[in-house]
Amino acid sequence: MKTIAEILGIAERSRTFLIAGPCGAETREQVLETAQQIAEFNQVSLFRTGVWKPRTRPNAFEGAGNIALEWLKEVKAQTGLLTTVEVATSAHVEAALMHDVDVLWIGARTTVNPFSVQDIANALKGTNIPVMIKNPINPDLQLWIGAIERIQKAGIEKIMAIHRGFYTAEKTQYRNKPQWELPLQLKTYFPEIPMICDPSHICGKRETLQMVSQKALDLDYDGLMLESHRDPSVALSDAQQQLTPRDLKALIEKLIFKKSTTDNTEVQNQLDLLRHTIDEIDDELFHLLKKRLDVCESIGDYKKKNQMTAFQLQRWMEILETRAEWGKNLNMDPKFVEKICVLLHKESIRVQTEEN
Repeated sequence: MKTIAEILGIAERSRTFLIAGPCGAETREQVLETAQQIAEFNQVSLFRTGVWKPRTRPNAFEGAGNIALEWLKEVKAQTGLLTTVEVATSAHVEAALMHDVDVLWIGARTTVNPFSVQDIANALKGTNIPVMIKNPINPDLQLWIGAIERIQKAGIEKIMAIHRGFYTAEKTQYRNKPQWELPLQLKTYFPEIPMICDPSHICGKRETLQMVSQKALDLDYDGLMLESHRDPSVALSDAQQQLTPRDLKALIEKLIFKKSTTDNTEVQNQLDLLRHTIDEIDDELFHLLKKRLDVCESIGDYKKKNQMTAFQLQRWMEILETRAEWGKNLNMDPKFVEKICVLLHKESIRVQTEEN
């Protein structure tokens, strides 16, 4: 797979591809000063900002609009940084192309709507501009896949995915819950597409940006997108999650970069031995699961003959309680134990209610 720098045809500046800039383009001075400060430490390759801001309610700051595209041309001329903006309509695409924006991104609020994505895809036909596609707001992998496929069908070959977390009603430490398993699943569908993490929108606050950025690198992400403002205290949108360029530099310098492979034969041999052990355990585990399903099928037949319901609440509650206790005794994560129980129970019910 090509690196993001190779896709964009530029030199590597950092051990991971870095995108940074303010949440929104507020004034010419704010955009240029932020870009100049970011460019000074020569780690960021792509300057981002919101020209058109999709706000939840009217009368909030919605970006400076088309005039900000002129400011981005100045950023490129003065700093050498490539530029990227979010597009949500065909009119946005046309305006960005007219102003020589280098990369476009499709935001989470747009990815969730196939009509909007198709509108953008139609406007992109005949171009070869790189496009980054954020995950939809809700954790729907098929919507994310569908958005990528629509842009591919428009003839765009330079596509990247951005993981910015997912909305959830439950209270967590995140603004948008990462649900790391979903972007990793996307990688299995599109192994050739680079994955970029957007810690700013996952976190919603500066205090956890370092932790989420490192987690993304540990999961072998190809790049990071971080919001940076010359003075976040006066930012017109998302002030709590933006870093000053100086703090951005400090975050980057603290990151630990790891490799996905190794040339050390001894290390690789030990990994191979451990993986072989995992394979043997998995083989045994699958045989046990098959044995369990056979018993579930027998239980289902017995229930049918005796006109009993497949689902029995008291038994299900007993399973949850006992397995939770077993997991606790083995020092296993209770959430993991519950997920396994739910998955096993779902399959048990399917087997018991299946028409033979």
